[in-house]
Amino acid sequence: MSDHHVGMIVPSSNLTMETELPRMLHNRESVVPDERFVFHSSRMRMKHVTPEELERMNSQTERASLELADARPDLVASACLVAIMAQGAGYHCHAEGQITGVLRREGMDIPVVSSAGALLRGLRALGARRIAIVTPYMKPLTKMVADYIEDAGVEVVDALSLEVSDNLAVATLDPQDLREHWRKVDTTGADALVLSACVQMPSLASIQPVEDEAGLPVLSAATATVFTILTELGLHPKVPAAGRLLSGAVTMTPAPRPGPEPTVRTAPPSAVDGDPAMAL
Repeated sequence: MSDHHVGMIVPSSNLTMETELPRMLHNRESVVPDERFVFHSSRMRMKHVTPEELERMNSQTERASLELADARPDLVASACLVAIMAQGAGYHCHAEGQITGVLRREGMDIPVVSSAGALLRGLRALGARRIAIVTPYMKPLTKMVADYIEDAGVEVVDALSLEVSDNLAVATLDPQDLREHWRKVDTTGADALVLSACVQMPSLASIQPVEDEAGLPVLSAATATVFTILTELGLHPKVPAAGRLLSGAVTMTPAPRPGPEPTVRTAPPSAVDGDPAMAL
């Protein structure tokens, strides 16, 4: 039996990543029975997506990374997709580098991934150049996510905002409802559908059924994160019934290791327009 220890940094109000990721990797045990995944989490306080709360949450990165370093995981995953995308194009590179720097000072040179970066890498691995997305966010935040994705070279042809303003309420949305929500999205010409461009909105139960119905690859921030975790651990990215990205037919190479002093990025002051009614 081979144990893989995964450290996760999650917003304090996120309830989904600590359920969907372990569930996928537990399901993987049915096809790779000699592997086991153990999770260790550190939380950063955050309830509403406002510039002030994002700044306070980001200021906790070093503390959260140090806590995980004490557990000596094999990899650290940062599950703060919108908090990262709110800081401007390409910010996930800085966020991953910041965590890497803290871990290295603790004598650990291990892979670090972010859900924001993982979503982009998953889309590249699928060869997706045009996509449609479903989010739980208010429309201004959905546009911010779409702009971030488009800056990375992927066109967002259509987007559906469910406009659920309370972050905890997002975690209680029924993933089965996505089997109807996706039909409101125009997928004409799309190479893939992101069924949940949010680490808080549950979607795992609908990924495979919607993919079967839609006839194109369907993924989420969570499935992309698992795909990237497995890749960075040097494991074949295969999880049953989790969409084409995790079918075992799609692979990518691990990311180059960041340098010792990652470039510091400064967040735009109007990143989220001060709207408190936005869920992470």
